[in-house]
Amino acid sequence: MEELQQEELEQAAQADAEPQPEQVVHADDLLAGIEQPSAASTEDTQLKAVLEAVVYVTEEPLTLGQIAAALGQPQERVQQLLDELVAEYDQAVHGVTIREVAGGYKMTTKPEHHEAVRNFVRSLNPPLKLSLPALETLAVIAYKQPVTAPEIMEIRGVQGAGVLKTLLDRKLIAAAGRKAVIGKPILYRTTKEFLIQFGLKDLSELPSLKEFEEIRRMAIDGDAPPPPAEPQPPETN
Repeated sequence: MEELQQEELEQAAQADAEPQPEQVVHADDLLAGIEQPSAASTEDTQLKAVLEAVVYVTEEPLTLGQIAAALGQPQERVQQLLDELVAEYDQAVHGVTIREVAGGYKMTTKPEHHEAVRNFVRSLNPPLKLSLPALETLAVIAYKQPVTAPEIMEIRGVQGAGVLKTLLDRKLIAAAGRKAVIGKPILYRTTKEFLIQFGLKDLSELPSLKEFEEIRRMAIDGDAPPPPAEPQPPETN
């Protein structure tokens, strides 16, 4: 019995010592349990990356129709991918966002970072500013449009022909026909450039008069001379 057991142990040891045939493992077997991205999802990812780049490089807001026509894609598909991009950029980890401005899509800084960005830009170059009369006139036109020069003068109490020319030259306002009254004065309205400069989707997003006053204050902050000191009563002995 002991000799039989010893023989079985020797046979088992010999079997272990013999080289075993190598098992071939295919890459497909390794990836069998991993879900592979579909061709459609890969195409959507690439198209969304293109949309992001297009919105980033263009200065003017791009409409949905412009983007879809340029890329040869259905508007519904472009709209869906744009909505996904907007949602992604709304996350707090991003300092910029994609939003609708003046009827199109544009990449802008987030409102909560405006003050920090404004201070940084000011440290690089002196900012271009509108004068106080220009801002006041622009506010009247924005909230009363379409409005004529005499109506603007009546509200402001001063002549503003030079200011109107400045706003026209900067393309912040434009003529909007003539009013059907004696003399047929020109009507003025704000432009798409106005919406772009102030980051507005449309006129419904105009700030309140109080907010506009804050914009006016920041625009002239540091430029206006300090107010005169109040007169002090004479000293008495």
